Amino acid sequence: MLSKIYSGAVHGIDGYIVTVEVDIAAGLPKLCTVGLPDAAVKEARDRVVSAVKNSGFDFPVRKIVVNLAPADIKKEGASFDLPIAAGVLAAMGDLKEDRLREWCMIGELALDGTLRPVKGVLAVALEIKKKRFKGMIVPRQNAPEAGVIKGLSVFGAGSLKEVVDFLNADKLILPPVQERGSAMNGNEAHAAHDFSEVKGQAYAKRALEIASAGAHNVLMIGPPGTGKTMLAKRIATILPPPTLEESIETTKIHSVAGLLPKEKSLLAERPFRSPHHTISDSALIGGGAVPRPGEVSLAHNGVLFLDELPEFHRNVLEVLRQPLESHHVVVSRAKETMSFPANFMLVAAMNPCPCGFLGHPGRDCICTPPQIQRYAGKISGPLLDRFDIHLEVPALKIDELTNDEELGEKSQSIRQRVVRARAAAERRLKAEPRNKKRGLSLDADGKKLLRSAVQKLCLSARAHDRILKVARTIADLSGSADIKTVHLGEAIGFRALDRVCP
Repeated sequence: MLSKIYSGAVHGIDGYIVTVEVDIAAGLPKLCTVGLPDAAVKEARDRVVSAVKNSGFDFPVRKIVVNLAPADIKKEGASFDLPIAAGVLAAMGDLKEDRLREWCMIGELALDGTLRPVKGVLAVALEIKKKRFKGMIVPRQNAPEAGVIKGLSVFGAGSLKEVVDFLNADKLILPPVQERGSAMNGNEAHAAHDFSEVKGQAYAKRALEIASAGAHNVLMIGPPGTGKTMLAKRIATILPPPTLEESIETTKIHSVAGLLPKEKSLLAERPFRSPHHTISDSALIGGGAVPRPGEVSLAHNGVLFLDELPEFHRNVLEVLRQPLESHHVVVSRAKETMSFPANFMLVAAMNPCPCGFLGHPGRDCICTPPQIQRYAGKISGPLLDRFDIHLEVPALKIDELTNDEELGEKSQSIRQRVVRARAAAERRLKAEPRNKKRGLSLDADGKKLLRSAVQKLCLSARAHDRILKVARTIADLSGSADIKTVHLGEAIGFRALDRVCP
């Protein structure tokens, strides 16, 4: 007796179809799983036996072989419990096998036959849609997550018995989930933070508005307590709301990592990730024996904030250089190579010296010049070069701190200007998509100013291009079709940490 069930699994962050073949034959009672199963998949035999019996079905006392194809990819997790149990029941004649070809199913089984949620459902649902299956059967808690895929019928089941009833009698478990487009409902992302709560720091707010409008990387330098972290946490509130495609892509990564909140089927806000400075390079960039996405991928389409930047290990910071340029991460291991998306906005904060009070108007710095040099030297020149904006965040004056009457501009107002600037950039790119330099030309005065800045600050070719891009963003914010000298001058002013030629 042979049955065939279709399921799905995740490889990297992408889903793929798994064919679960169950063969029941004469022999000593045993359930054997082949097809590179890990420990969790092998342990499914005990869960499946108890779940089938406690659901009111007879479990065959025979030799059972379960094959998970393709057999050359390692299978992980407990998501194969449901298809294995369904395969056993189909081979015994308790389940109509003709309908099994139309549906894919995943889910973990409890010993009493109830279904528990699993990771990576959205990635599998995307692949099922491509393969033109009729639909997908998932645990009830995962149904809203899979339901964001347009054109895919998704049914959530609470137990193995409900799945059998649905496939045998076409009994409706739940109506198809309709969560599509929920990411576009309102702008409630990061509602707990707002730029109006930040006192003073008008120059810093202006710089972060420019950075958000052009997705520029920012390094903030200032004494402790000046609001660097507070400003960084509010950047996500002025970024444009994600499109549905961006929300699905971000949700897929978080689903695979098991970080999708239970109450959310789709991430409606851009992610904000802030790892501790003790993080390892593999945790930041992604990796492991079986490569998994790291913090740079979890921040995809959002913000990666590195507080106390010099405290990170040097080798950890250096791995950021490649994804900052290519917007994806390639993790290579002996058996396989995986690519993860990593298009994020990098925001970092640091003190000017180890004690933090270099240049502070009210406190003296106790650091020696060699200590300051070693502290600043923890950030390599190539990494520093990849920050488009070097932002000085000075200590607040007492009048700014005690002024409770004057509130700053709200995030919603800043976001509207950011959205308009990005729309202008998109229109320019669509007008001439092959010309990446479109809109970056300068007049004679602009060329002279930029040439002087490059010579005096010893700027690299990368820094030269990034100054032009920041100036282009400033021009977009002001509604100008061309880069003017005032826009270029403001952009050059954001290169405060570039070393002066000897």
